[in-house]
Amino acid sequence: MAEAEEDCHSDLIRADDNEGPGEANLQAELQMFRAQWIFELAPGMSSGGLETVPRARGPGVKAIDTKGKQELAKEEKARELFLKAVEQEQNGALYEAIKFYRLAMQLVPDIEFKITYTWSPEGDGVGKSYIEDGDEDGKMADLLSYFQQQLALQESSVKLCQPDLDVSQTHISVLPMEVLMYIFRWVVSSDLDLRSLEQLSLVCRGFYICARDPEIWHQACLRVWGRSCNKLVPYTSWREMFLERPRVRFDGVYISKTTYIRQGEQSLDGFYRAWHQVEYYRYMRFFPDGQVMMLTTPEDPQSIVPRLRTKNARTDAILLGHYRLSQDTDNQTKVFAVLMKKKEEKPVDYHKYRYFRRVSVQETEHSFHVGLQLCSSGRQRFNKLVWIHHSCNITYKSTGETAVSAFDIDKMYTPLFFARVKSFTAFSEKPL
Repeated sequence: MAEAEEDCHSDLIRADDNEGPGEANLQAELQMFRAQWIFELAPGMSSGGLETVPRARGPGVKAIDTKGKQELAKEEKARELFLKAVEQEQNGALYEAIKFYRLAMQLVPDIEFKITYTWSPEGDGVGKSYIEDGDEDGKMADLLSYFQQQLALQESSVKLCQPDLDVSQTHISVLPMEVLMYIFRWVVSSDLDLRSLEQLSLVCRGFYICARDPEIWHQACLRVWGRSCNKLVPYTSWREMFLERPRVRFDGVYISKTTYIRQGEQSLDGFYRAWHQVEYYRYMRFFPDGQVMMLTTPEDPQSIVPRLRTKNARTDAILLGHYRLSQDTDNQTKVFAVLMKKKEEKPVDYHKYRYFRRVSVQETEHSFHVGLQLCSSGRQRFNKLVWIHHSCNITYKSTGETAVSAFDIDKMYTPLFFARVKSFTAFSEKPL
């Protein structure tokens, strides 16, 4: 290439010496065109003088493209054979179906897992359409529809679930769907143990479909929110409403621990004054039927929590009452409760007042009004209750007058945090 450029320059010089100005210019342009043409023919150079990157279009790349096209054609052929085998099987030609199945699996061994089937909306159900199984995320997002499609492909004689091993006893799949759904309602129970229902859905595809029954989740929502949940908007399902909408939890206890230091009395000799560290707990247990229990005691949770399993707790200091959920315009959910001390009828000792004149005592009735804000903290949801109101109403039965004493919400009212108790949902008293 360098020699070609030198020849071009030498020709230009000779042309300038021997010929006229017009002829010299023509020869110069011709020699420049030749030089540029030779320069462009050089490998790895462009017309602008810049080095170009060579294209990797060798024989290896062509072979790879050809191989990929062959694989796609083989997979398409295997898909056609497999779908033809499915059609033959539905028509009762099992021998022909086995032949097409074998041919399809010889081409692509895993062709069965690359096709998803749905019933065709037209016809009597003999014709089938298929969906590519490439979008795994979409399939997992709507797992319920996927399982329903799989079960729809099975024959009517096939049950909701099948045993993995041969058993001599009667399998649960023999039970009718109505009986299975009644068992699932017992699993949820009147305590709304939806956690156990979710665990039961992990058994098999059939149980997963039963556990997503909208009627079960609708009944659970009605038990929690009553008539205020007659509309599903903005949620897409009753299950989503139960999981996402703020609510109190029933499978445990809300507990708060309060600790403070108070000054004691001065010693007899006057040299020192004692200080006492006071520690006590507040417990709140909510029930799906709208009842609530509250207990304030210095005893630790290990000794108190087992007593709160039922409403008939044998503890004198327990307050019983009812609660309701309220959602304000600021989208904050609050819990309001009215509690009273458990009434105990004591027998009247008439012999005590036999020789003495009875002194009438004015009877009063105490009720405690509590306001709490429902919050979420950490990874758990709806596990925190913050105090916003606490008052005591004293009603005199003789006059009907009521005196209200409101307590200041200060640092003594620490938030209550939820603690799940497994024994609360270990037994079912009645179905949902």
